[in-house]
Amino acid sequence: MGSTAVSAQGSKIEIQGSGVSTPKNISGLALGFPTIISSSAHGFQNGDIVTFAGLLGNTTLNGVTATVKNVTAGTYAVDVDTTGGTAYTSGGTATPNTWVKVKNAKAFKGFDGKPAKIDVTNLDSAMKESRPGLVDGGQFSVDVDIDVTDPGQQALRANFLTGAITNFRLTLPNGKTRTFPAYVESFPWDGGVDKVVTSTANLIITGLWTDA
Repeated sequence: MGSTAVSAQGSKIEIQGSGVSTPKNISGLALGFPTIISSSAHGFQNGDIVTFAGLLGNTTLNGVTATVKNVTAGTYAVDVDTTGGTAYTSGGTATPNTWVKVKNAKAFKGFDGKPAKIDVTNLDSAMKESRPGLVDGGQFSVDVDIDVTDPGQQALRANFLTGAITNFRLTLPNGKTRTFPAYVESFPWDGGVDKVVTSTANLIITGLWTDA
């Protein structure tokens, strides 16, 4: 069997922007988990983040912000459970947030979390015993050549200064995405003789990521 390895060349890393794009009209809703939304020429990509409003009949999605997955030309899905709910009747929009690409990215690494280890050893134990606790999402780092005029790197610096939790998206060349909430822990510069100025932005993941 031939290799199914995915080349990293062509991957892109984006940070959620401060604005929103044009709302897209909804024409149908298939209840379940995930919920499948019909929307003609929506233009969404896997990993986009949208906020719903104005749905009639089934109003579960109204006010919900969710990550888009399983995109086709006229449908997409979100991980919201509408199983057994009232039937959708009409209306509704999905407003996508904007994304800002981080330029000059050279390498990335992360999603290295693990569950907490809870010690349950007692006086009757023959050996140490433990149970898994909540999973720590770990960290994600991206190596870049510094460009102070790049909006993506400017957004990283602003996030570092404010400590705000925001969404990031990694898109692989095969179109697969991972969208995750994080904050920038550090963004140091590195330079020297016969070197360009570089940095490794280290992100702390806080919460569950979505693969699409």
